[in-house]
Amino acid sequence: MSGAASVAANAKPGGRVAIETGGAVLSSEGSSPVVGARAAAAKAQAGAPDEAPATTGGLGGIREQMRTQRKLRVVTLVSLAVVVLVVLPAFFGVRAAGSDPVFGSLDSLDVPSWAEQKVDDQSSGSRWCFTDCTFRERTAQSQKSFTETTAAYTSALTAAGWSPWKVGDCPEQAVDPKDSTYTCFKRDEFTLDLWVSPPDCKVDQVAANDPSVAGATAPPDPKTLGECAGSAVSIKVQNAIEDTRGKPDPDPSPITGETPDPELSNDPLLEPTPTAS
Repeated sequence: MSGAASVAANAKPGGRVAIETGGAVLSSEGSSPVVGARAAAAKAQAGAPDEAPATTGGLGGIREQMRTQRKLRVVTLVSLAVVVLVVLPAFFGVRAAGSDPVFGSLDSLDVPSWAEQKVDDQSSGSRWCFTDCTFRERTAQSQKSFTETTAAYTSALTAAGWSPWKVGDCPEQAVDPKDSTYTCFKRDEFTLDLWVSPPDCKVDQVAANDPSVAGATAPPDPKTLGECAGSAVSIKVQNAIEDTRGKPDPDPSPITGETPDPELSNDPLLEPTPTAS
């Protein structure tokens, strides 16, 4: 009776009856449940976990991008360090080993073209002074006289920072001032000897006319005797620490001297033993 009374009480005009079944309400017109407030709340709670994976996946993607960027920055820094610490020193080392800076400095001298014909460079020793420092020598031919050639080279060397160096043994052997000059210069840790002498053809003529070497060299061609002009240039450069000119002689060692002659005494042990009679 109570159920019937409840149904009668919930009866609505038009013949429609609504029956309460806990949280859901059944309509007399069909069997489909009508979602109420509680059902909607339960569905909302049930749908909340479905959205969490999407949110978590977005944060993971951001973290992955940050890790990738950090890796790229590390790779970039390592590459730059390798270039600065390995590649550049190797490049400049190979470049320095392939070209001598002293010969490069001589190439940059403001010398007329007529004064540097047939240039030839020779060097020996170690550039880093292992055992021996490098000794450099350049030879060239000049088309003009030794006085004009000497003036051209002296002016170029002075303009490049070389200072005349007046020192003993410059030259080591006397030269004839009538046909040659010999001057010394100094700059930073280097010394330079400039010798301007007669050309090779003139030397051959002098040697051919010398009775002591007659027949040792072929006689010069008479057609070329009048064409022998110009001068020969020799430039020698060495490190100042290897150049002993102008430096005092080292002090002699105090322990060196003459060994005295031995003195013999009247020691009987030094007399020969007498023979038995």
